[in-house]
Amino acid sequence: MTGFAGHRIAVNGQEIACSTGGSGPAVLLLHGFPQTRALWHKVAPVLAGHFTVVTADLRGYGASSKPEGVENYTFREMGRDMAALMAALGHDRFDLAGHDRGARVAHRMALDDDAGRIGRLVLMDIVPTQHLLCDLTRQVAASYYHWFFLAQPEPFPERLILSDPDYFFESCLLGWGGARLDDFDADQLEAYRTAWRDPKTVRAMCDDYRAAASLDFALDEGDLGRKVPHPALVLYGAAGAMARAYDVPATWADRLADMRSATIPGGHFFIDTAPGETARALLEFLT
Repeated sequence: MTGFAGHRIAVNGQEIACSTGGSGPAVLLLHGFPQTRALWHKVAPVLAGHFTVVTADLRGYGASSKPEGVENYTFREMGRDMAALMAALGHDRFDLAGHDRGARVAHRMALDDDAGRIGRLVLMDIVPTQHLLCDLTRQVAASYYHWFFLAQPEPFPERLILSDPDYFFESCLLGWGGARLDDFDADQLEAYRTAWRDPKTVRAMCDDYRAAASLDFALDEGDLGRKVPHPALVLYGAAGAMARAYDVPATWADRLADMRSATIPGGHFFIDTAPGETARALLEFLT
């Protein structure tokens, strides 16, 4: 990204890859599965006119560390990485936006934010983890089958995926809301492919889903009844799988104390396919 500097910073026992640019109040942007911080290639420069923008690869993804062990891939541990990263970069307070897995990390970070470091919170195209797993419908299970495939014991999903990683992960990009491959920027798509062709990344992404189905579910069950106090925006694709299956804002109503919601044209990967609309929605909320 023009005007952004790349870093790899040691925090929380990991090496976290990130890019920084812009000036002003800090905002942290987190990607999801099966992507990297390249997700924000067209959005981050727009925000950088108003904010100091940090984009980071979650542990297990992109150029960040890929520790072994399912216990290392809870959203809490990923969130601790990101909180430590922002402290290392000198940001005592920051706004936070995440998409997909990054949104689940952001939600957990907000629940764990005892120090009040997070300002505004943006959750993109997810329903709560506990809600999705506990109130699963046939429709969602068919669309989000990867949750249960990736969570199978090692090495079953890894071996199948690595036989043709581009085919598997591109099928994910093209699902969940009807995108076409040419909707994705060529440079961003190449960054995603480079990352997901690495066997360590495939194993880490599977461990991410293994943790969600067990450890994260238990953590979320323990926090039922708690409301995140931060001003929050629930942003989701108007034609995505979540919008078809749920009243997305309603799934968050008892978990966010100060919530608004909005849709973006497109499916799950609207940040790639509608970056201008996404940037405008973020600016409107964050400013």
